[in-house]
Amino acid sequence: MAQAPDVRSKNDVMAFNSITRLRLRSFFTLPAFLRDARASAEQAGRSAGFISSALLLEGRMVFWTRTAWESEAAMKAYRDSDVHRAVMPKLVDWCDEASVAHWVGEPVSDWDEIYKQMTAAGRLSRVRHPTEAHTTKRFAPLKRWAPEQPIKPLT
Repeated sequence: MAQAPDVRSKNDVMAFNSITRLRLRSFFTLPAFLRDARASAEQAGRSAGFISSALLLEGRMVFWTRTAWESEAAMKAYRDSDVHRAVMPKLVDWCDEASVAHWVGEPVSDWDEIYKQMTAAGRLSRVRHPTEAHTTKRFAPLKRWAPEQPIKPLT
């Protein structure tokens, strides 16, 4: 059987997509979380291999991020350095639900598709006080309370 031809144009980009979903346990952690989320977003925007990103407030203290990278190595270099590396351990105590999903494909910006990817292929991150929904990997239906906040590359 013949292999299907590659019909992608020169403008098509294959990306390493990384999605996170975080639910904060307490309103009292919100100011520190937002400060660190902004600093992490700024770090992403100036990182090598960054393609695009956005933050989404779902409501109910749930926050989503979507980032697209030139490669898995570029995403890991960002994840393991600077602000992002310092923030990750805090999430164990700040969150009662946390999950991540990764896949290679076109950079994704459709939140319905992102939700499908998370429910199908997401993996749970460790949290100290998980909800039953976290433990059973049940994601509430996505409800957007505000438009996404794009993160622009910083040059």
